[in-house]
Order: sequence, then structure tokens, then C-alpha cells
Amino acid sequence: MSGRHTVSLLLLVCWASPAGAADRPNVLFLFSDDQTFASIRALSDLPGGNGEIQTPNLDRLVARGTTFTRCYNMGGYHGAICVASRTMLVTGKSMWRAEKHEPALKSQDSDALAATWPRRMSGAGYKTYFTGKWHVKAKAERLFDEARHVRPGMPNQTPTGYGRPLADGSDPWDPTDARHGGFWKGGTHWSEVVRADAVDYIQDPERGERPFFAYVAFNAPHDPRQSPQEFLDRYPAEQVAVPASFLPEYPYARRMGAGPELRDSRLMEFPRTEYAVRVHRREYYAIITHMDEQIGLILDALDDAGLTEETLICFTSDHGLAVGHHGLVGKQNMYEHSLRVPFIVAGPGVPEGERRQSRIHLQDFGPTAMEAAGLEVPADWEFESLWPLIRGEETREDPIYGAYTAKDQRAYVDGDHKLIAYPRVPVLRLFNLAEDPSETKDLLENPSLPKDSGGDALGADVSRAEEMLRALRERAAELDDPLDYSVFEGLLRPAE
Repeated sequence: MSGRHTVSLLLLVCWASPAGAADRPNVLFLFSDDQTFASIRALSDLPGGNGEIQTPNLDRLVARGTTFTRCYNMGGYHGAICVASRTMLVTGKSMWRAEKHEPALKSQDSDALAATWPRRMSGAGYKTYFTGKWHVKAKAERLFDEARHVRPGMPNQTPTGYGRPLADGSDPWDPTDARHGGFWKGGTHWSEVVRADAVDYIQDPERGERPFFAYVAFNAPHDPRQSPQEFLDRYPAEQVAVPASFLPEYPYARRMGAGPELRDSRLMEFPRTEYAVRVHRREYYAIITHMDEQIGLILDALDDAGLTEETLICFTSDHGLAVGHHGLVGKQNMYEHSLRVPFIVAGPGVPEGERRQSRIHLQDFGPTAMEAAGLEVPADWEFESLWPLIRGEETREDPIYGAYTAKDQRAYVDGDHKLIAYPRVPVLRLFNLAEDPSETKDLLENPSLPKDSGGDALGADVSRAEEMLRALRERAAELDDPLDYSVFEGLLRPAE
């Protein structure tokens, strides 16, 4: 994230020509909620990939476009990680600055609204449209020309939706039962409502000739993870695999802000059981496959309207989810399953069936879309256009900074390694993502760390952790991180 950008001559020629709006692509942004990177069948060959889930329409998008296999969200400043993620997306501000910007958005400050991604697209001549989950302080109706079915952060959950299944194997909650409300509230599953809204907009003859920017946001697969029975039937619980990183309880859960006091954590009983994890993952897969079907119908509508070749499409999610990895259930952690998300882009100028391994942020799509619209990305925007990476002209190996709340968790990804830091313990953990993609082997896990490297393997890991901690601290200062990093002093090399 350099914060400064230039618009390539190629894009200006292709998409900002005075010939008119027809030279610029429509933009269709498909956005899910709580969807980990390891949730698309076509990407099952990646380290940590998933060969169980069925996603034929996202697979189709993978074949038609370019997939970024290492896409991250920076984290969140409170338990609703989606708020930070979505605020960063529409403002272009990194996490801690996005948090400070929330009062201006909440007050509907005219300058703050005018600087958002949707308003900038509108200023470029795009007709802007929104449907689905919003969860940003500014009102969607103030940012888009048209907004339908603006949903809250999550559908309602019920008391019986927590602590299940019970220890005896019984379950008081049924994901197909409309009496529980949730996604069924209103009579039609919310994913189907989003699909209907999107299809209606694409097919609307009154939409006019201007290019459109459609922000289509599913609440799925956030809990309560409800879907029709036919989708659950595709995933018998006894056949669902338990993650290699399964733990009955994560040792630092309470002191990292992910213990029983956290709403997400209470969805499954403590300690976690393999059976409970299978049940929850079954429901997670089912609601994703149901959403995938809706995405397929949206893509079909684009095809039928003859708009596919002139529409830039992006599919991604606001953050990932644990669902049983490491004894965790929610997204409030620094592991790959919760920081990384799918990211697929397809359309004009995008190579088909290709992958990019550069580390990016999901919020990079905002400046990518702005460039396609012929806009110069503002100098203070902290995320970057992906066009040089999409075209294969550049790679990006910038380290990734991660954080959860002002005092609970930090992470730093650089090269093959990830450092995870828990200030309230305090403790540091180091993983080699290339050799250990499931993050089960803490390279610093030793009851007595050496005071000097001594040339041994553990000493080398300590040196690497020290190097990464210094880099994390420097990056944190650049991002206005409020944490006092002195809490980690002496952890790696105790005093004599």
C-alpha cells in the first residue's frame, strides 16, 4: 500500500476516451461475508485448499478470470471484523485510520461521503447500485443512486443457535426451519433476495446507457448458516473432514479476545468436539453452495443481457472464518483461514484461467475499479490498483500487517513466515507458511528459549522472530496502531 498511484496510459486510452461511456466497463462487485479462501472447489489444489465444497459457478468465474491466491483483510478494531473491512473498502483508509473516520461517516459529513468509492464512481459517470449487507456507518442510500434491501451486519440469531450441537449429540436448531427467522426472515432466503435484486437490475431496460457499478453483497455465509435441505443433503456430517489444525480448545483464546465472552465463540460448545466441527462445517459448506447457485444466476443474467464482455467482475469476501480450525469458530484471529479470502477478477483486459501469487488486500479492488472507470486514484488512498499485477507486469511481495482490537492480537506475514503476537498474554508465535500451511507447528514453542542463537535451528527461528517483530513495530507506527509494543520486550531473549 504505497498510498500514491498513477493511472497507466493503457487504461486511459482504453477506458477514459472522450468517445463516451461505452468505452468503459460496467463493474459488478460480488461480495460475501465470512468466507475463507479455502472455500472454492477449483482452487482445492492450493496449500490448505478444500476438495469437499461444491462451487460450480465460482469455479466458472475462476476459469474466466484471474485469481489472486493470497488476498488478505487487515483485521478489525472490534468483534465485527466486517465493519472495519467494509469501511476500509469504501474509504480507502487503512484500519486504524478507518476507525477514526467512522464519526464523519456516521454524521453523513458531505466531504466524507463525497470521498468514498461509490461516490467517486458516480462522479465518473457511472450509475451506481447497491443491494444486500452494508455494515458501514454512512447510509448506503446516500452513497448509491439506488439501494435495495439494505441489510444489517447479520440476520437474527436465536438462543438455540448457540452451544450446538449438544454434548449428547442432539441439536435444538435446524438450519432449514423458517421459524428461526435469520436468512428466512421475510419469507425468501436473503441470498435469493440479493440474487433477484441483482438480476432485476441487470435486466432493467430503464437502466439507461451509462455504465453501471453494482455492489452486490451477500450476508452468506455468516451465521445463522441456513440453507434449503437439498444443499445440506450434499454434505453428510459424517463425511465432512475435520481440519488438520483441530483443537478442543485454543490455549490463548481467552487472553486474545476469542474466549466464551465473544459471541462467535459461543456458537459451538466448549470444549470443541470433532462431531460439532463437522456439523458446523456442513452448514457452512451448504450455505456457500446455495450462494454459489445465486451467483450463477447473476452471471447467467449478464450473459443473457449481452453484458459479460463489457463487465469487470470481482468476487471476494470481507474476511475469512475459522469454523473449527485451531479450536476457534469465528474470524477474530490471525490465522490464514480468517485473514485470507477468495479474490477473483474477470472481464475486459483480464487474462483467463490464470493465478497470481502476489500478496494483496481485498480493498485493492476499489482503486482497480476506479482506474477502469478512467479515474485517477486519489493520492491519499492507501490501497493500490491491481492492474499491473493482473496484466502480469509486476509482482508484489509486500509484508502483510494484521490486527484485532487495540490490545488483543497482531500479526506480520513476510516471506514464508508469519509472526503472531498476543499482547495480553504476552506471547509470540512463529509459523512457516510454506512448510506448515495449517499453522500447527509454532517454531517458538519451547519452555526455555535460548539467550543466543548458538547456530541451532531454534536459535535461527528466534532471530527471525526478532527481525519480524521489529518490522511489525515499524509498520504499526506507520499505520497509527495504538498498541504499546514494549509489552513484547524480553520475550525472545530473557535477561540474564
